[in-house]
Amino acid sequence: MSGHSKWSSIKHKKAATDARRGKIFTKLIKEITVAARMGGGDLEANARLRTAVQAAKSENMPKDNIERAIKKGTGELEGVNYEESIYEGYGPGGAAVLIESLTDNKNRTVADIRYIFSKAGGSMGESGCVAWMFDKKGYIAVENKAVDEEALMEAALDAGAEDIREDDSNFEVITALKDFEAVKTAIDVAAIPYIVAEVTMLPQSTTFLKGTEAEQMVKLMEALEDCDDVQKVYTNADIPEEIVNSI
Repeated sequence: MSGHSKWSSIKHKKAATDARRGKIFTKLIKEITVAARMGGGDLEANARLRTAVQAAKSENMPKDNIERAIKKGTGELEGVNYEESIYEGYGPGGAAVLIESLTDNKNRTVADIRYIFSKAGGSMGESGCVAWMFDKKGYIAVENKAVDEEALMEAALDAGAEDIREDDSNFEVITALKDFEAVKTAIDVAAIPYIVAEVTMLPQSTTFLKGTEAEQMVKLMEALEDCDDVQKVYTNADIPEEIVNSI
């Protein structure tokens, strides 16, 4: 599991229970609301909102839910005022963990995240302690059995992708932030299906974990993902895929 990228693709493959889907909808609604509040409700003029709405549609969120979230963000409907926060820390084996949060109560969020870290054998760190290890990139994961490699490379590289990586099961398309939408559009036009397409934080290097540390790290990541105030979690942990799938 090479950092967040593989964690993200594995996470999206897992079967979504009704309870899990409810959490996903809650996180997406928060993101849409904040994106609309910060950049307005016009999808064409607001790239962050456009990406959030596309993610919501990919999860089959009803159109009414999306429209209400946008109106709450623009002030047309009353809504909760969420604040963005970044939290950092270390998991088992010293792996770096970076957390993006949207919350209406920072004290609650900090307490929840600190508890999750301590329960999994990790610890919260000071601001900036691990953020420097990650780069903000566009990321698109495609199952290698679902696409012709040459077709993917032609579509992605012609549109400005920085790199295409391959592991046992996926191609990973990496883009600069400014080129993400163009590359994603090119892949859509080429009718190439993908597991996930998102703006993410990719680790510059990874920390290999195995055995108990690897299992604890997966449990830490899942617990953080399940926290209502946490939007996204990134790590530089390199964990064998069979360990992730066995938990």
